[in-house]
Amino acid sequence: MNTSDSSVETPVVPTTTTQRTHPAAWLWLSVAVIALDQATKFLVLRLLELYQGVEILPVLNFTRLHNTGAAFSLLAGADGWQRWFFIGLAFVVSTILIIWIFRLPRGDKLLSMALALILGGAIGNLIDRIVYGHVIDFIQVHWQDAYFPAFNVADSAITIGAGLLILDALRGG
Repeated sequence: MNTSDSSVETPVVPTTTTQRTHPAAWLWLSVAVIALDQATKFLVLRLLELYQGVEILPVLNFTRLHNTGAAFSLLAGADGWQRWFFIGLAFVVSTILIIWIFRLPRGDKLLSMALALILGGAIGNLIDRIVYGHVIDFIQVHWQDAYFPAFNVADSAITIGAGLLILDALRGG
């Protein structure tokens, strides 16, 4: 007697696999940084005159400043060539970051987030350089008479992204 019946199908048990998000999905974070950066700069341009400051906290002012240089006003005193240099540099860096993000393996959240923050910050400041010829800084942190260089939302995103990039490297990412 043959007990095997070829008409009976064995049930297929679905295997559960976790769908990992493509790193490019983190580009929403870049867009959010750009939008927040440009919105805050729009408000600063509308509400504050150049060099006008408003105390927010005893250690924090919003002061409208124009930075023709790079971080910490590096090259701000140059005769204008730095604008085009930094525009070109921002285009190159942004292109490299986009390619890097698209080539990352799925599920690499920390590195994707870090690169998206840096990209958003780079594009936020790039827009300023193209439109105004300088970057609009307004966040001014100080302790008594010691002032940290002014910065903006884009700079903050770049700094946080760089920190996450270092953290990713330290954890062996």
